[in-house]
Amino acid sequence: MNRFLKGIIVGIGGIAPGLSGSIMLVIFGLYEKTIEAIGTLFKNFKKNVIFLVPLFAGFGIGILAFSKIVDYLLGSYELYTRFLFLGLVIGTIPLFYQEVKKHGYKNSYYIIVGCAFIFGVLLFSFNKGLFPTVTNPNLFQSIILGFAVAGSTIIPGVDSATILSALGLYEIFVSSVAKLDFSVLIPAGVGLAIGGLTISYIINYLIKKHYTITFSVIFGLFLSIVPSVLSEGSIIGVNTESGIAIIFCVVGIAFSYFFGKLKKD
Repeated sequence: MNRFLKGIIVGIGGIAPGLSGSIMLVIFGLYEKTIEAIGTLFKNFKKNVIFLVPLFAGFGIGILAFSKIVDYLLGSYELYTRFLFLGLVIGTIPLFYQEVKKHGYKNSYYIIVGCAFIFGVLLFSFNKGLFPTVTNPNLFQSIILGFAVAGSTIIPGVDSATILSALGLYEIFVSSVAKLDFSVLIPAGVGLAIGGLTISYIINYLIKKHYTITFSVIFGLFLSIVPSVLSEGSIIGVNTESGIAIIFCVVGIAFSYFFGKLKKD
């Protein structure tokens, strides 16, 4: 039940601007276990499935139950909602940092964090994709779509929309989901499965062999997405509305602190 409830929160993190499900897994101390369970799925199938099923069930319910709520709040109360999410993101920074340095930390690792941060800022600042927009994807492009979604979902701090936009696949991803276009979704599902297993195996290996370096890179990427939480319409001034927005930000930070208390599984 504990993993199921955390899975719901992970699902909410997956649809909240600036957050991701994988970041919430890091905060809860479940990221390593989840990546290992996926990356070694068939080595100890029963044990891994028992661990993953309640987590993924909660994840799915979190997305389905709260996606419309989040869309409504962003549409009707965008300023307050975005500052609430900003508070959630800011509040996760010290919790995330604790995970990064739990096996020891050298000053030289800050260089890695800085390089990852700069790379993330440059990546997320792209206004246009690196490749032309795909409108009628072939089989290979559909598989790559699923692979890209898997990678951006598994790696904390990597925004799915940005990666897909850079590959020219974001529009077709949104439209195929909305229209339930199975000619795209089925091969994308294959790519998602292949990508999930492959990338989880690689990340699991890197964490086992180079934990601090790997998490330093992930931490830098995470920091680079913080500014993206606020849109151009989320500018505050000296007025009541801005004051309320700041209060929501503080509430978000408090919630993040509470999430940290739920860390032990």
